[in-house]
Amino acid sequence: MYFVVLGAINLSSRPLVTTGARDLMAMGLAVAGLVVAGPMELFFPEKAAGAFGAGVAWSLMLVFYALTVACLALMTRPRLVIYNVTSEQLLPVLEEVVGKIDPKFRWVGSTLVSQELGLQLTVEIQPIMKNVQLVSAGPQQSHNGWSRLHRDLAAAMRPVGGLPNPFGATLLTVGLMLAGIITWLMAHDPGAVQQAWNDMLRR
Repeated sequence: MYFVVLGAINLSSRPLVTTGARDLMAMGLAVAGLVVAGPMELFFPEKAAGAFGAGVAWSLMLVFYALTVACLALMTRPRLVIYNVTSEQLLPVLEEVVGKIDPKFRWVGSTLVSQELGLQLTVEIQPIMKNVQLVSAGPQQSHNGWSRLHRDLAAAMRPVGGLPNPFGATLLTVGLMLAGIITWLMAHDPGAVQQAWNDMLRR
């Protein structure tokens, strides 16, 4: 589903502005199945399952995983991710948005510094994915300034249009193929799926 959503975003002609925390949490949700089938299954607490039941043990591990992802998202430095946009499209809009709040902002190389917003950000370009990231430069950052920049930049980017990213078709195709294969395997042998589910809950 992560590949499908990411492919649909890249095939859109409209940019999408999101925070780094949301982007990280989406990635955490995307790999949750691999974590369940890998580390959680490998290091399953048998004693806890015997004392409280397998369902409770699995629930606690899933809650722990969700809290870990949320903690990592909150601890990361502020970052904005703008999907489906080029630097040539973004930079004029970024300068206009910041200039309305802080006319005295300045560029130091590829780093934008704004005293009024209380932020320093570096522009990182990813041409293959056709997205641009605004990454905080240094630990001294104003979270209110980043929140305002996110809100104003998202509003300013709505009228901006462009060409879809062809790489989005690859992501969408891979996502649909994976979904189709998994659905076929489950439908082909539902008994095995039910047995695996029962084994997981009856440990």
